[in-house]
Amino acid sequence: MSVKIRLQRHGSKKRPFYFIVVANSAAPRDGKFIEKLGTYNPLTVPATVRVNRERSLYWLQKGAQPTNTCRRILSFKGVLYLKHLMRGVALGLFDEKAAMDKFEKWNGEHEELVAKREETHRKHKQEKRHAANEESVRLVEEKQAAKVASAAATEETAEVEEGGEAPAAEEAPAE
Repeated sequence: MSVKIRLQRHGSKKRPFYFIVVANSAAPRDGKFIEKLGTYNPLTVPATVRVNRERSLYWLQKGAQPTNTCRRILSFKGVLYLKHLMRGVALGLFDEKAAMDKFEKWNGEHEELVAKREETHRKHKQEKRHAANEESVRLVEEKQAAKVASAAATEETAEVEEGGEAPAAEEAPAE
């Protein structure tokens, strides 16, 4: 029996939401699975990922093969790095405490990077909204100015029709 770590689609049409599951490779995509490892929501910015690291590491060490998307998700969450470190512990390159220290250091740097990305996205979105608001205010002002100008033009044409002459050019007094 070949075991895969893969995504199981949930959610409605055009609103995907995924469970990260361990399943038999012969089982249907949304069918029977062995264990649920976490969730993945691609609609949020940045995408929301929740993964049980311990169980994911357990299944990877047992030989479960992640799909390409799951491999990226597990790599992003540090599970593959943790597997790499545990392999070093098994080979006797360093002890488990040193491995966990390395992982904690990486995880702290990674969390800072993710927080910085979120902040950059939030600022960009806010600037975009601000620019859109300024543009809408400018368009409203232009429309109002155009209404005033068209109302003045309408009054001039009404005066021309009534008086017969355009009052635009004032004549100098005759001497």
